Amino acid sequence: MTIIAARRYVQDPSHQSTVRQPGPLSLDGSPCNVPEGGFDWVGLCEPTPEEIDLVTRQYGLHPLAVEDAINPQQMPKVDVYQRHLFVVARTVTLGSGEVLSYGQTAFFLGADFIISVRYGSSRAHHDVRRTLEADPERLSEGADYVLHAVLDFVVDGYMPIMDRLESVAHGMEESAIDTFPDQQTIRRIFRLRRQLRGFERIIGPMEEVCQRLAEAELAMIDPTARIWFRDVLDHVRRAMARMRAVKETLAAIVETASLLEQHRQGEMTRQLAAWAGLLAVPTAIAGVYGMNFEFMPELHWRYGYYFALGLIATVCGFLYLRFRRIGWL
Repeated sequence: MTIIAARRYVQDPSHQSTVRQPGPLSLDGSPCNVPEGGFDWVGLCEPTPEEIDLVTRQYGLHPLAVEDAINPQQMPKVDVYQRHLFVVARTVTLGSGEVLSYGQTAFFLGADFIISVRYGSSRAHHDVRRTLEADPERLSEGADYVLHAVLDFVVDGYMPIMDRLESVAHGMEESAIDTFPDQQTIRRIFRLRRQLRGFERIIGPMEEVCQRLAEAELAMIDPTARIWFRDVLDHVRRAMARMRAVKETLAAIVETASLLEQHRQGEMTRQLAAWAGLLAVPTAIAGVYGMNFEFMPELHWRYGYYFALGLIATVCGFLYLRFRRIGWL
């Protein structure tokens, strides 16, 4: 059964609050008759066409909104219809190998009902429902407050994912300072950057959705409830800022590792050049005096051998000290 919950909340005159009406709400397709001051809360998870049809007839949902709700590839948006407000939010899950998978939760918000249609998300709304039912004063604010609570629950689900990705990025950043990333790490970096680009493209419009709910004059949103949606907007912006920071960190890892590797290669090149210069001196002197010419200066000099060795040692010692002074050795 994909109808997760169908409940009615009515006013409690004695406590001036809203409480859950005992017993389940009947979903039979007949027009609903909600008492004044109350509202219905229906939660669906990957519903069947028959269940969607029942809810559509019972609450008079617009067919275009229903078509979007059962298509799990919608982007976050807010649409205004005559009898209700239609909101699409996107959920995200972090799987193995830092792979992000996305789900969708659509909301129909009317004057006396709120319906959620969830696809591809394992995070049910049971905790949100229990929390609100334990606080009748908040429930008395109406269905628009419920919309805020569920949206806040969806957006808060982004934060553990950002925590995990930040931890992975910082770990790779520390490793890149010591050694140049190997091929496996480089592939992992580019996979993460691709995942984050998808996150920004799919979750990014959530900021526009929350901003519209927080600032625009919408028929189904009470002006006093906008402050609650402002809080959700802040959470979305914080998640997006953290996501962009992770992207910048990953880009900096590649850039920093390349600079460090170039520096290491430059040091090695200077050392090789210095040793090549040191070896060039004895090679040149020995090469000259190793030629088999009969008439050469100092060829038969008694001290020529010691002079050649001294010359080699002197020049090589001078070059060695010079290279050490300029940091090549």
